[in-house]
Amino acid sequence: MSTRNSYDPYLYQEVLVSPMYLAGSNGTGDAGFAPVAHWPHHHLDEGPCQLLVTSPDQRIRIGWFGDDFDLWKITAAEDAVSAPRWTATFNHVTPAEIVAGLTTALAHDYAEADGNGRFLASPSLYWADAVRPLTDAGWARDGAAERGTVEIIAPDGQAGVLIDNRLSDWDDETVTLWAGPPGSGTRAEAVFTDRTPSHLIAATATAMTDPAPVIRERHQVDRKVEHLVTVTHVGPPAPQNSRAPTPLDVRRTAVAQVIHRAVRAPQTAADLRVMAARSRTATSAQNRSSKSAHTLGARPLASPSASRHSR
Repeated sequence: MSTRNSYDPYLYQEVLVSPMYLAGSNGTGDAGFAPVAHWPHHHLDEGPCQLLVTSPDQRIRIGWFGDDFDLWKITAAEDAVSAPRWTATFNHVTPAEIVAGLTTALAHDYAEADGNGRFLASPSLYWADAVRPLTDAGWARDGAAERGTVEIIAPDGQAGVLIDNRLSDWDDETVTLWAGPPGSGTRAEAVFTDRTPSHLIAATATAMTDPAPVIRERHQVDRKVEHLVTVTHVGPPAPQNSRAPTPLDVRRTAVAQVIHRAVRAPQTAADLRVMAARSRTATSAQNRSSKSAHTLGARPLASPSASRHSR
C-alpha cells in the first residue's frame, strides 16, 4: 500500500478565492499591517502578543496574537497610558484583507488628526450608519433577529452583521461582523465594543463587500467552505492543444524546407531546379519593377505648387 507524501505540491498552489470574506486567513498579517507599515513596530518575545504596531504617539495600538483564537486586537486611547476607549478584535479565520479596511481608516484618521483625532469620535446615534456599506451592497435585514438586536445578511447567506442595541457598558461588544459556517475553523468574526466610531466599523464593512478575489494556497481554504467559494488557479495557463495541420500547411512546410536546404547547399538536382525557379522569379519581378519605374518617369508629375487659373 502506497502512502501519501506529507508534502503535496497541489495543496500549495496559489489560487484566487472569492468571495473574499470566505477565504480565511493566510497565516500572516501582512495585508492588515500594510497601511501602517511606516508606524513603529515592536516585536515581543514573551507573552501572547507577538507584534505590536503603534501610532507614533502610541494612542492607536494594533496587536498580532499569532497563536490565539483572537488573532488581532486593535485599540485607541486618548493618550499612551489611558485605558482604551474602544477595542476591535478579529479571530484567526478573518482574512487580513478585512482587517486592512480598519487599519487603512486608522492610518488616514491619524494622518488627518485634529485635536483628539477622528479615531476617537463618538459613534453615531443611528446603527445604520455603521453598516451602510452592507445595505448599499444589497445585504438585507433579517426579520427573525432577537428582540433588541439587528441582523443584516449577505445575499448568499454566508456573511452578516449582528448589532446589539440593548443597554450595555462602554466596553461591551455590540457589533459583530461574521462570515462562514459556524465553527472555530470556518467562521470569521470581527467584534467591536460599544464606543467604536461608526465610520471605522463602516470601513471594515466596506472591505467585506469588496468583490476582488484574494490569493491563498489551496490548503488554506477550509474543506467545509470549498463548495461556497470560487477558486481559480493563479499559475501560468495550461498549454493549449494546437490544431491539426491542414494539407496546405503540410505543403507550405515542405516547400520551405526544400528552399532552405537548397540555399544552404545546392547539392541535388531538385535543389538546383528550386534555385533556378527562384532566380527566374526574382528576375521577372525586377524587370516588371524597372518597366513600371520607366513608365512613371515618362509621365509629368503634378506639382502641388502649380499655378491655378484665376476666376
